[in-house]
Amino acid sequence: MSFKLPEELKEQMKKYKNQVEWSKELREYVKRKIREIESKNRLEEVHQIIVKTSSVPEGTAVKTVREDRDNH
Repeated sequence: MSFKLPEELKEQMKKYKNQVEWSKELREYVKRKIREIESKNRLEEVHQIIVKTSSVPEGTAVKTVREDRDNH
């Protein structure tokens, strides 16, 4: 993959090439960005599932827990 950078930015990068491994930094940035996007997409999928799921009547959780306790 390649991409173009403004000349000014290239010159600044050259200035710090002994202090920064630019290819490594860019790879890490791409990995982080992909993880961020994937997490956001998964969260949206979960949200859509929750929205589509019908709600249960109030008190159902309490009732279920009590029934479970009584059966043990």
